[in-house]
Amino acid sequence: MTERVVDVAIIGSGSAGLNALAQTRRAGKTFVLINGGEPGTTCARVGCMPSKAMIQVAEDYHRRTHLGKYGIDGHEAMTLDIPEALEHVQDLRDTFVDRVLGSSTDDMPEDLFIQDHARFIEPTLIEAAGQRIRAGAVVIATGSRPVVPAAWTHFGERVITTDDLFELADLPASMAVIGLGTIGLELGQSLSRLGVDITGFDQLHVIAGTQDPEVSQTAIDLLGKEFPIHLGQAAEIHEEGEQLRVTAGAHSVVVDKVLCSIGRAPNVAGLQLENLGVPLDARGLPTFDPNSMQVGDLPVFIAGDVTGDLPLLHEAGDEGRIAGYNAAHGETARFRRKTPLFINFCDPNICAVGLRWNQLDMETTAVGQIRFAPVGRALIMGKNRGVLRVYADKASGRLLGAEMIGPKGEHLAHLLCWCIERNLTVGDLLRLPFYHPVIEEALQAALYDLYAKVDTKNEGGLIELARLPD
Repeated sequence: MTERVVDVAIIGSGSAGLNALAQTRRAGKTFVLINGGEPGTTCARVGCMPSKAMIQVAEDYHRRTHLGKYGIDGHEAMTLDIPEALEHVQDLRDTFVDRVLGSSTDDMPEDLFIQDHARFIEPTLIEAAGQRIRAGAVVIATGSRPVVPAAWTHFGERVITTDDLFELADLPASMAVIGLGTIGLELGQSLSRLGVDITGFDQLHVIAGTQDPEVSQTAIDLLGKEFPIHLGQAAEIHEEGEQLRVTAGAHSVVVDKVLCSIGRAPNVAGLQLENLGVPLDARGLPTFDPNSMQVGDLPVFIAGDVTGDLPLLHEAGDEGRIAGYNAAHGETARFRRKTPLFINFCDPNICAVGLRWNQLDMETTAVGQIRFAPVGRALIMGKNRGVLRVYADKASGRLLGAEMIGPKGEHLAHLLCWCIERNLTVGDLLRLPFYHPVIEEALQAALYDLYAKVDTKNEGGLIELARLPD
């Protein structure tokens, strides 16, 4: 078998792989892109985008339950055609996938884009589609797949994952959602609002990955009002006629289907990563530097959801850019990673930015808080639920992080993330303008609470205004 030579071989054409490809092209290097799964990114096909489409339909339909208080008659008679709604979600999903493919691999010649599974022969020698490719550097960006315990697979189509959910033509009358992390909680609430009888289970004592105890309990209380949530016990599934019985501790429910959202596993089966010659962990992954994405001391880089570290599109994009840059330039440059940002699009949004609660030294950290109940704009919107908690270094007043559940949290989280990225202090933030009435006034109130607890104050007397020079 003859060997084909390229500068960079990229395995995987998802978000990380496509960003690595952009860096390779920018450097003017030769390349081959190899993809063994479905084309189109996880985000567009089965992740961020179709889930948000379903969330939007569910939120719009759920809004009818609030219309009576505004004097809008007939709201109780509103109905939802579930098959039509699902078709709308699928149409949007297909649009997003088509846009990704149209701007990436659709027009690539077959010698540059190989649709086949790859395997390593050596660290820089890959075999795919009956040919061997010798690369100067390799980027592994093969993504991940939903985890389903082997014992549950014999239940067939009654146990589904997000890979299956967005293909349904109709929804069952009842479902259990096992795993209430980001995707499980988002879809569980949406399915409940679309009329499915939902019961949620998670063996952890928190939902959506929350860490701050105030935010965590508030989230459980608020989401638990929409559908039953059972935490702290692993769930088991048994057949009960044509249905399934899901049991966790003392809690048990019979449902038509189970949505399994207990996590994702790296797509490394068949890659033969053992041929890299470096130790592999229990997941079958090699150790790597998260700032250079380099595997050991090899000209091999790994990026995106396959790493399992930060399974988020913007993080996958950054990792792909880092890996692609180093692979294309023959470097192992290390890059500073951006301020962490996590958003769960349930209602209210659950968000975290910067340092998490479990990373804080509470002897040197001040905490500010505001509940959304009295926030004017939130009250007008009928969404005055939740709590915002912000963290700062006591001595310097520098903002460290935040966690929240509240309305428009996705926007507050971005504002806070940008401020942390710029190393701003609580006093700096309070000198920024806040309009009235807006949700951002909740942040202003939390910052006032926090400002009283830090040592470093603004010069000039007034917190809100900077003094002009004499």
